[in-house]
Amino acid sequence: MAAAISSHLAFRSDKPSLSSSFSSFSGQSIRRSPRCSAKLTGISRPSLASLRRISCQTSVATSSPASVADGTAKSELKDFLHINDFDKSTILKILDRAAEVKALLKSGDRSFQPFKGKTMAMIFAKPSMRTRVSFETGFSLLGGHAIYLGPDAIQMGKREETRDVARVLSRYNDIIMARVFAHQDILDLAKYSTVPVVNGLTDYNHPCQIMADVLTIIEHIGQIEGTKVVYVGDGNNIVHSWLLMAAVIPFHFVCACPKGFEPDKETVEKAQQAGISKIEITNDPKEAVKGADVVYSDVWASMGQKEEADSRRKIFQGFQVDENLMKIAGPKAYFMHCLPAERGVEVTDEVVEAPNSIVFPQAENRMHAQNAIMLHLLGV
Repeated sequence: MAAAISSHLAFRSDKPSLSSSFSSFSGQSIRRSPRCSAKLTGISRPSLASLRRISCQTSVATSSPASVADGTAKSELKDFLHINDFDKSTILKILDRAAEVKALLKSGDRSFQPFKGKTMAMIFAKPSMRTRVSFETGFSLLGGHAIYLGPDAIQMGKREETRDVARVLSRYNDIIMARVFAHQDILDLAKYSTVPVVNGLTDYNHPCQIMADVLTIIEHIGQIEGTKVVYVGDGNNIVHSWLLMAAVIPFHFVCACPKGFEPDKETVEKAQQAGISKIEITNDPKEAVKGADVVYSDVWASMGQKEEADSRRKIFQGFQVDENLMKIAGPKAYFMHCLPAERGVEVTDEVVEAPNSIVFPQAENRMHAQNAIMLHLLGV
């Protein structure tokens, strides 16, 4: 494969794209595709052969993007900071790519090396297992080299100003991923970096996680549009990214949280004003989960809030996802959790280990969604 040609996966198969399988939000019941993920993970011989025939062509923008404030087309944005920075067609295109690259990697084929000769700097102000391993492994599998910069390596904002870190790392690397506390840090990195910056998590949002979540829902249900996703717990950064996704793609999103722990008001209003999805914020988890396609949970005290853990456990009583709550949701409801989970706190062990729990396929899809995001940003 010539290095001068941008590699664009074009699998020669008759399988329809994920975006073509999406239906408009009509409020009708969802037609499930039982174990839909088998299409992507259990590859038959004919489809495997077709996967190995990868055609190379110059990447061409296929969407008709809206424009953002600075005049930059949404599909041409340099960075991946918030889901709603991108239009619907671009998000669907990235998800399509994630499914294609996942299928290729699952087949055992390692010939697709679009990141060969490229390096990624990974800044971690917050430690992580999934974020580090999924980014580092994914970038490596596609031919690149990732550099881990732990909490003590840079001390961004303390030992060295964020704007200086951005300008220095841009001169060494092709892309930067950062997992930080303050959301302003990721905004500053993107502002001063001359290479793409990927938001690996901030206290405000977690866009890569929700991209992986949507990919997982599509695999198991067959679509995201028109589904009912119910989040039970703290109105945190995960909720904010779900709300921003709901401002782009139509589905029914409900956040059930204790009073005083609702998500950011401006983010809720932004999602509601987009007029794309049905959005509800409630304090009644039992009422919220009725008819849910997905019940989603997260820890009650995130990193940086652990001193509040004991008090939050008292406040959040009644918001634990247990077998009784899943029964109210219905026998077809899937359970999701972004992990790590505190079993016995926000979710019971029985729910995590139940047949309808898809937390581990969800965790795996972090790598595939992130690979597709980086492919999009790097234009390959």
